[in-house]
Amino acid sequence: MMVMRFRFKLMSISLLVLPVLAMAQPEQLITSRRNNAPVATTRAESQPTPADSGAKATPEEPSTGDINTMPLFGEHAKTSEQIDREIRFLNDCDRNFATRPEASAFFADRGWDYVANGQLDTAAYRFNLAWLLNDRNADTYWGLGVVSYQKNQLPDAIRMLKRGLTVADSNVTLMTDLATVQIKYYQEHNDPDILTDAETTLQRAVAISPSASAYQKLSLVNYLKADYIKAWSYFHQARNLDLATLDLSYLSDLIAKLPDPQGVFK
Repeated sequence: MMVMRFRFKLMSISLLVLPVLAMAQPEQLITSRRNNAPVATTRAESQPTPADSGAKATPEEPSTGDINTMPLFGEHAKTSEQIDREIRFLNDCDRNFATRPEASAFFADRGWDYVANGQLDTAAYRFNLAWLLNDRNADTYWGLGVVSYQKNQLPDAIRMLKRGLTVADSNVTLMTDLATVQIKYYQEHNDPDILTDAETTLQRAVAISPSASAYQKLSLVNYLKADYIKAWSYFHQARNLDLATLDLSYLSDLIAKLPDPQGVFK
């Protein structure tokens, strides 16, 4: 029986990136909207891939550093051998799926399964295959962004999540994920332009669909800019939307910088 597919995003644990520089490890920042389930053998395992010399039962596991594990296959010029493998893969998918977008969605779903199982290189390969089938599938970029983030390859994560927004420009969860990575990059590299980009992205997100998560991150952005009045304003907007999601560690840090102007938190 095929296991139900689920998505793994960055934005659903409280604040994710703390204002203090004791950073959480990247793998701690990925959460699930479902109970974890094991990766099951499904039709994906019988689909031939560019790594296969035929319809093998199980695709070969890519090795670390393999071009198949790089975002979008490394975006380098392809060899004739790579082109031939891709053509065979696409032809095989055309025979086994009704449409290429359907096949792309299937391989992206498998990618999320492998993320859940901690097999990041295999996940990246599946997202790359999904992209090869349909470069308008936002999940391909989103998934590659998540994999890059878990590997602590923040520039690649930012680049992929931005690419995802070019095909899903109103996806507020994706926007919040991008801002999360940008904030972490700022904390590691002190790049003010990245922090400005994060704030702009979050403002777009709350303009489309306000959420406590996005408002807390806007609060954090202003905390990092030492604008504590505005940080409190955004924090209270998050409180008004969902009190249960407030990050108490961050709240303590904010109170230490400036007592709550509204007197709600002591």
